[in-house]
Amino acid sequence: MEEIIKMIEKSENDIQKSSPETLEKETVSILFAGDSGDGMQLTGNQFAATSAEFGHDLNTFPNFPSEIRAPAGTISGVSGFQMQFGSNAVYTPGDLFDVLVAMNAAALKSKLKFLKKGGMIIANVDNFDSKNLKLAGYAEGENPLVDGSLGEYELIEVNVIKQTRAALADSGMSPRVIDRSKNMYVLGLLYWLYNLPVETTAKSLKEKFKNKPEIADANIRVIKAGYYYGETCELFNGRYDVKPAKMKPGKYRHITGNVASAMGLTAAAQKAGLELFLGSYPITPATEILAELANHKHFGVKTFQAEDEIGGVCTSIGAAYGGALAATNTSGPGLALKAEGLGLALILELPLVVINVQRGGPSTGLPTKPEQSDLFMAMYGRHGDAPLPVIAARSATDCFDTAYEASRIALEIMSPVICLTDGYLAFSSEPWLIPNPDDLPEINVEFSKPRKPGDDPYLPYKRNEVLSREWAKPGTPGIQHRIGGLERGHETGKPSHDPENHQLMTKIRAEKVAKLAERLPLQEIDNGPEKGKLLVLGWGSTYGAIRIAVEEALAEGYDVAHAHLRYINPFPRNLGEILHNYDKILIPENNNGQMVHIIRDKFLIPAESQTKIQGLPFRAVEIKNKIIELSK
Repeated sequence: MEEIIKMIEKSENDIQKSSPETLEKETVSILFAGDSGDGMQLTGNQFAATSAEFGHDLNTFPNFPSEIRAPAGTISGVSGFQMQFGSNAVYTPGDLFDVLVAMNAAALKSKLKFLKKGGMIIANVDNFDSKNLKLAGYAEGENPLVDGSLGEYELIEVNVIKQTRAALADSGMSPRVIDRSKNMYVLGLLYWLYNLPVETTAKSLKEKFKNKPEIADANIRVIKAGYYYGETCELFNGRYDVKPAKMKPGKYRHITGNVASAMGLTAAAQKAGLELFLGSYPITPATEILAELANHKHFGVKTFQAEDEIGGVCTSIGAAYGGALAATNTSGPGLALKAEGLGLALILELPLVVINVQRGGPSTGLPTKPEQSDLFMAMYGRHGDAPLPVIAARSATDCFDTAYEASRIALEIMSPVICLTDGYLAFSSEPWLIPNPDDLPEINVEFSKPRKPGDDPYLPYKRNEVLSREWAKPGTPGIQHRIGGLERGHETGKPSHDPENHQLMTKIRAEKVAKLAERLPLQEIDNGPEKGKLLVLGWGSTYGAIRIAVEEALAEGYDVAHAHLRYINPFPRNLGEILHNYDKILIPENNNGQMVHIIRDKFLIPAESQTKIQGLPFRAVEIKNKIIELSK
């Protein structure tokens, strides 16, 4: 034990030394897996933050149970965090993994199928006792660490708990408290294996536990113990070096989709010169948007945690009426509850951004798992004829751009706008090039001007060239008018039950959304020929998997292209022309085939559907195999 303590006390400069047997790799994929209490999410996020600061491109995906505390040691209780980092562009958290960190037997049993043949297993042997093996479902006397069943992998056995306790033997802490740091031991071991510094995590821990410095110091000590164990144990065949990626110059930060959505709303409000209001009710996986915006009061952001989803949207409608950029965030069940409120916002013609972070459904469904199954609800899920603009984010960092764009559209045409993300994008993370505020698209807002006695009668629903009415801010002299959910009279805004007026207003509201297509960017081909045999048409979080699949298929000589939709209602005005340039259309979706129905209905094209409804994002190989099948 004294030797371990001496290693921990080495200088920080020693940590940066590379062993002579270091090998270079372009990309690495790691899956951290363990019990829900093993801190796999924290471990993965810390590794990702260090990797991002080092300069790697990366993509992450946390995968955890929906139960608050699933039974320890069981398959259902396994929590995972997968990531891919590298010196090249990274679009997904990886299909199969180079390294599996298995903190217990259940983690190994449930995740081994995702490990590449010849891949590395780092197993915490302390949790492969008879009790844990039984809880994981292994037969009596069966132990994969000793029975030879893992012969095609590189197996690294580490007494993580034992080593963690040894590192903190003189700390005075109880074994129970010490064991909470075992994930930091694994983190240190991986930092050594991939030649990464510990300083980023050390700084983060000191900030997180600034009021409990002894906890921070203990965790840092354990990280270093893991690092030096890697240096001295000689368990590994070599050490790996992944160079920084060649990325655009600028200032980057590590960001998740939910945080990016919150920042997109904030940036839009600042650009428009408005206060931002978020009316919200906590719901997985959207709650972090509320939590993030609550930290931005210095930007004039107001957040309100309502008693339910209906209260969340109704308070936001009130804020929009008062002249704020109003938003609400939710997931599928909450979007259903907000439906009547969205109808009110639509008939009032007020700007409102709805960020819907989709999850597995219906009902409670798979609350912590991603899905794209709210598309029909976003398009059609309101009573009456109530079309709304719908846009979708394609990546964690793109959540910023789509939230900003949704805000711009809402303010431009005075309408609610639905911005679709999902649980994959919400929790995944990427390096984000922080934009220059001057480079963001302009958002011009004009409120109704004060009026004087003798002016012409005020017409609150008189429209401009984009069919948008004026934004009448309460308290402005001379613009008094009646509001409410009843049908509004054309231009006058007075309640109207006239049949012809109702038809006229319904048509105008629909035309306002359709007319938006005239000002949207044209659809582009992301990769591949502009005409050919097969087009893979995607939307939302399928982007990364489709991009990789198409790139690989093109390299192998297949006639295939990729286009990805941001604007869903209305579609870009040239989409039909693009679709007719290909013999076949393939639409991969994490639902039971919703976009494919819309495309078939709109463009009368017999598009092929590829569905995955497992609470997991597509793997690139799945889409590539479908491309090959359709190319025969």
